[in-house]
Amino acid sequence: MNTLKNKVQLIGNLGNDPEIINLESGKTLAKFSIATNESYKNAQGEKITDTQWHNIVAWGRTAALVEKYLQKGKEVAIEGKLTSRSYETSTGEKRYVTEVVCNELLMLSK
Repeated sequence: MNTLKNKVQLIGNLGNDPEIINLESGKTLAKFSIATNESYKNAQGEKITDTQWHNIVAWGRTAALVEKYLQKGKEVAIEGKLTSRSYETSTGEKRYVTEVVCNELLMLSK
């Protein structure tokens, strides 16, 4: 059960083209966001679609696959772990980020 403690699985569409960053250490980082949609009917019977946006990061070989095959609009299945971090802007403002570190990727659209 240890592998289930921090596991995220999402299916959604890329909201933009991935941002690829080649670090000085030689590692490759891919950053992108995906949208997941959930539909339901409200009290008046109208169909409502709720869209949630998720920040995704991928490293190494997974980042290379992202760079080669993914573009805005593509549907993907992501598996990874949820992480939170904070950083300080150049003006001294503290910001917080929650993202999914992707360790498995399945391309669903052609």
